[in-house]
Amino acid sequence: MSVKALLRICRARGWHVATAESCTGGLLGAALTQLPGSSDVYERGFITYSNTAKIKDLGVSQATLSRFGAVSEQVAGEMAVGALARSKADLAVSITGIAGPGGSEQKPEGRVCFGLASDGFRHVDTVEFGPLGRDEVRAAATDHAVTLLLMAAQTRS
Repeated sequence: MSVKALLRICRARGWHVATAESCTGGLLGAALTQLPGSSDVYERGFITYSNTAKIKDLGVSQATLSRFGAVSEQVAGEMAVGALARSKADLAVSITGIAGPGGSEQKPEGRVCFGLASDGFRHVDTVEFGPLGRDEVRAAATDHAVTLLLMAAQTRS
C-alpha cells in the first residue's frame, strides 16, 4: 500500500479523493489521513454501513440493493459514483463486502466489491480474499482500495 505515492501524485495533479466505505468502517479514510498534509488531497469519506445510509448518503438505488444485494459490483459502482457526486473530489473509491465471520454460499466471507469513479470513468471489481478473518479482510480491502486509487491517479489524465 503506497498512500504516500497516491498523495504525491494527486497533490501534483491538484486532485481530491473521496471514499465510500461499508465493511472497512473508515479504515481507508484513516489510512489516507495517516500522513501530515493529507488534507490537501483527501476531501471526505462516507461510512455507509447500513443499506439505509447507502441510499440516503450516496444515492444508491433501493432497486439495485434489492436485486443484487449490498455486496455487489452494482452497489459498489453506485457508491463510488454517489461519493463523487456528493463531494468536491476528482476521484472516488468504494468498498462493500463480507469481512466475516460468516457469509453464505452466494456471498462468502472475504468477498469484497470495489468501485472507482472519476469524471467520465467508472470501474468495478470483486476480490475474493477468502476467510482470512475479519481484521485481515478489512486490512486487505483497504490496501486494495489504495492500489486502485493509485493506479487510477497514475493513468487518468
